[in-house]
Amino acid sequence: MSRTLFQPITLRDLTVRNRVWVPPMCQYMVEKGDGVPTPWHLMHYGSFARGGAGAVIVEATGVTPEGRISPQDLGLWNDAQRDALGGIVDLVHSLGAAIGIQLAHAGRKASTYSEWGNGAPGTSIAVEDDGWQTVGPSATAFGDLAEPLALDEAAIDGVVEAFVASARRAVEAGMDMIEIHGAHGYLIHEFLSPLSNSRTDQYGGSAENRARLLLRIVDAVRAELPEGMPLLVRLSATDWAEGGVQIEDTVQLAGWLREHGVDMVDISSGGNSPDALIPVGPGYQTPLATAVKQGAGIPVSAVGMIDEPRQAEQITATGLADVVLVGREFLRDPSFAIRAALALNVQDAPIPAPYRRAYRQRVLAG
Repeated sequence: MSRTLFQPITLRDLTVRNRVWVPPMCQYMVEKGDGVPTPWHLMHYGSFARGGAGAVIVEATGVTPEGRISPQDLGLWNDAQRDALGGIVDLVHSLGAAIGIQLAHAGRKASTYSEWGNGAPGTSIAVEDDGWQTVGPSATAFGDLAEPLALDEAAIDGVVEAFVASARRAVEAGMDMIEIHGAHGYLIHEFLSPLSNSRTDQYGGSAENRARLLLRIVDAVRAELPEGMPLLVRLSATDWAEGGVQIEDTVQLAGWLREHGVDMVDISSGGNSPDALIPVGPGYQTPLATAVKQGAGIPVSAVGMIDEPRQAEQITATGLADVVLVGREFLRDPSFAIRAALALNVQDAPIPAPYRRAYRQRVLAG
């Protein structure tokens, strides 16, 4: 039986085998603190490709050392990091999936202890304890984190250049697509949101000014990529807080991104206000993705507690979103895509040949 979830999707020159993808999820497993992927990352990303995912997007990867959330984050500011990522790309490709990478700068939420680090999770690492000075659009801290340094325009230029250099390395590593992280209260989102951006220059005030950094990065990265390589942007559709980004703002921004050559927006929410009241529940962010898709005329991916095969199929089959991003369920079951295909009676389930004997023979008969 044909199911929308398992139909290919094409963005520019890239055709992905199905529409159930793995979103970027931080691992905090670079124990040496050098940003270089480890055997953990090879196993982690390879397992999802083996498990039938259409595409796998590598976790938030710092474009500079100071752009990491924690010292245990991946980075892509040097060639050693690029070369190690190349092995992951080759493995994922050999298993039939596409692979992308999320390029990120954590801004005022950088230099923090990871959940399993040596300090209190989510608190700032002091400079004297191997942390670093954080930056943001304004000198406004996130909750109890350290106060960031407001970026001047020369430093903003440096951020743009860092995204371009990391995108170049991602292309050299063999990535199929690039995602720019503009969500979850990290640097780009900080510029987009009035909650964190109180600038009075060309990067603050109006919606156009607050979007200027993101659009500069998009234009510069798009110019660096091969014409046929898709460019994605992750956005927080709403801050879930008064005075912050609202869905109407994101619909407008997504339209601008489409005009600037972005091929898909990945719709998440929240992350920029410690006081946000987020109505978490199954598929809770899907309506936001649908609003952006319909309002901006751009392909979207939906993410957020999409855990069941029929739920995922309903989202794609009814056009609520073009792709579903399944996070925690893939962590619980790296073969979620295979399980979903079997549950939906898909005849050509994405099962690797050595594993076929373990699955029902009637599913494979077609």
